[in-house]
Amino acid sequence: MQHLRTRLRLLPALRTLPRQPARRFATEARLTSDHVRIVEVGPRDGLQNEKKAIPLETKIQLIEKLAKTGVTTIEAGSFVPEKWVPQMASTSEILQHLLKSPPQSQHTIAYNYLVPNVKGLENLVKIMDAEGATAESPATESKPGTRTEISLFAAATEAFSKANTNCTIAESLERVRPIMALAKSKNIRVRGYVSVALGCPYEGPDVPPSKVAEITASLLEMGADEVSVADTTGMGTAPRTLELLKTLSAAGIATSDLALHFHDTYGQALVNTIVGLEHGIRVFDSSVGGLGGCPYSKGATGNVATEDLVHTLHSLGMHTGIDLEEMSRIGSWISKELGRPNDSRAGKATVARLEGYKCQ
Repeated sequence: MQHLRTRLRLLPALRTLPRQPARRFATEARLTSDHVRIVEVGPRDGLQNEKKAIPLETKIQLIEKLAKTGVTTIEAGSFVPEKWVPQMASTSEILQHLLKSPPQSQHTIAYNYLVPNVKGLENLVKIMDAEGATAESPATESKPGTRTEISLFAAATEAFSKANTNCTIAESLERVRPIMALAKSKNIRVRGYVSVALGCPYEGPDVPPSKVAEITASLLEMGADEVSVADTTGMGTAPRTLELLKTLSAAGIATSDLALHFHDTYGQALVNTIVGLEHGIRVFDSSVGGLGGCPYSKGATGNVATEDLVHTLHSLGMHTGIDLEEMSRIGSWISKELGRPNDSRAGKATVARLEGYKCQ
């Protein structure tokens, strides 16, 4: 414990050292203090736990619809073994499609892919090389601009790490190093996740904030461009979210390096979001229609719904660039496609209002 305290005290000094290569930022989130960048995770995190097989065409159609809403980052898939997450088996085809025929949009969109190990990233790079693609594709007269990014993850508890990755936290961080090196050599932006930061299905709700700070700092020092701190189980509360954010700040971690990822299992995601906003966080993850759930966390419901998050942010005077009405239509559509209820209250209310106008 003394070693951890010493390391945390040293982090502010460590963070002033130059990183090689330089980290890259998503500038859209940093234009103004009242701008919030939403990372749409529906096509990956939102679909990965669905039991019924989802056609490739439906996944692509979902991404293409989302690209027209104003979002600037979309999780498009995951290069995990099919035996782990069968729903992500079509990720290679999705990447190929997005490289060849990116959806129409008014701005550059970053398409993010989760990679659990260096082999997953190697598979992604092989496809990019075969298509003659680079990580950044500027807009042309015929194609919108795109970026290909990756995300990787570590867990804040040993029990979840062993269940999710079959290794310890320390071992999982060592696995990150070759992923980071290959990504940087290809100019691919890297997003880190710290899972179960506010509660673990195996170890309970009292995850030490200092451990989350240590892992977050480790990912940033290795070269992650951003770290999303995830309440995977939805156990987080406002006081504990604030405590975590204060601990991250005390460890020398800038709010501009962070995103927050809330699940709404206990109905606290929007409350926790406001705590994050007040603390200066300006990047949040969400899923259209409230899709989601973690295969390794029984009972965890979906991510906070994008429609609910956008409605809340806009009501507070924040700007997202996202069309709430269009996002609500997509939430209604994908919920029907999957044969599941639409978990977005703002989305259902918005669609009902729009349909009511049509009847008048």
